Amino acid sequence: MKESIVLYPAPGSHQIISMVELAKLISQHQPNLPITILLTTSTPFETSATSSSYINLISSDPNQTNPNLPISFFTLPSLHLHQSHIENPVESAIEIMRLSIPNVLQALETISQSSKVLAFITSSVHLPYDPQIPTYFYFTSCASALALFLYLPTIHNQTPKSFRDLNDAVLHFPGLPPLRASQMPLPLLDSGGPAYEYFVNFAACLPKSQGIITNTFQALEPSAIKAISDGSCVPNHQTPPIFHIGPLNFDAKNRASSACEDRSTSTKCLMWLDEQPSQSVVFLCFGSRGAFSEAQLSEIAMGLERSKQRFLWVVRSPPGSSSVEPDLEILLPKDFLERTKNRGLVVKSWAPQAAILRHGCVGGFVTHCGWNSVLEAVTYGVPMAAWPLYAEQAVNGVVLVEEMKLGIPVESKEGFVSAEEVEKKVSLLMDEKSLRERSQAMKAMALAAWNNGGSSFTSFSKMVTSWKQ
Repeated sequence: MKESIVLYPAPGSHQIISMVELAKLISQHQPNLPITILLTTSTPFETSATSSSYINLISSDPNQTNPNLPISFFTLPSLHLHQSHIENPVESAIEIMRLSIPNVLQALETISQSSKVLAFITSSVHLPYDPQIPTYFYFTSCASALALFLYLPTIHNQTPKSFRDLNDAVLHFPGLPPLRASQMPLPLLDSGGPAYEYFVNFAACLPKSQGIITNTFQALEPSAIKAISDGSCVPNHQTPPIFHIGPLNFDAKNRASSACEDRSTSTKCLMWLDEQPSQSVVFLCFGSRGAFSEAQLSEIAMGLERSKQRFLWVVRSPPGSSSVEPDLEILLPKDFLERTKNRGLVVKSWAPQAAILRHGCVGGFVTHCGWNSVLEAVTYGVPMAAWPLYAEQAVNGVVLVEEMKLGIPVESKEGFVSAEEVEKKVSLLMDEKSLRERSQAMKAMALAAWNNGGSSFTSFSKMVTSWKQ
């Protein structure tokens, strides 16, 4: 019987695209190993069009991937969610994963009739999916966040209060800098909610797998990787192997997004950058959910103008706005665009992030600290200013600044950042020579990780070997 592996992402475009990129990586190194990716048809996220476009590209456009790669998609039966779950994206994703369990088991049984499944790789937690098939978890954020989640059951038993109630109490996790309770991932702040319950269960399931895969590399997160590997994060259970195989390809999400956006925006951004001096532009982009209030947008604009720095800024419509596309003349200070037209470019809603970060004229990146965005900047040697907004981004921001030393923090008061802070940190970001030197050094280490004998190359080889033992 032929051998194969099966991948199953959690709901959401980020999870799907990350899993497909993992499949492509595996196929490039194991071209004779068929891969099946299970997909749910129900998704609570407005970005579902992004993942659908990406899958269509992978399936039909030979320029996006090697058409001979043995990757196929298996669509699971449709699900019907209760309205109360649809209104909350996190709870909706959790419900989709729960309702999909029978369909996943059936799919594995069907695939197993024609091939021996060497490994089942998933970012959707439920154990065991099939006790006869080794299960591996793909953790799509950083190793530092993984260390936090692995230690979560331990700190849960030590902490009777919700993290939200602990405010700025300092928490200690193996392999991480000290964290304030308020910096914990948003779904974990309230211990009584279904999201918190899910993630505690998620954390308890991780050590029961055959291995955990992360999109990072040894030189970037040595402390977290060591803490996980030596068992410090799971004191009462054996820790499975951690396979750090990053940095993976990032242009994928940009390709997927550009399929849904006006391609002229990409051309406009890159042509404008071509006219700027080397490393002179600060790039501000806050992810697909990075929307600010009109008041906050005004403060950012004033800070950028006062900084006198060249900038490329992606602006989305404020939360709750009925307009998909932002009206820049209304949202930004009067005549701001006219006053800054010779040194700034403001684009609406989307820009080709990877292509911009790769451009030699970009010298700094103000980011929401989503892990893919951080890794993109690391890969291209761009120093960062950390402005976390949601999910586990506050944790990523602390690690970026305190542990990796590749960024500076943007300070807020009650979630609001002043024009003075924007001006100060943008200027510091563009002028800090030592930060730029460290970023360039880490870029070289990122490239070396996938050389023959590099840390990620070696870790990937060990992962493949484990499937066949």
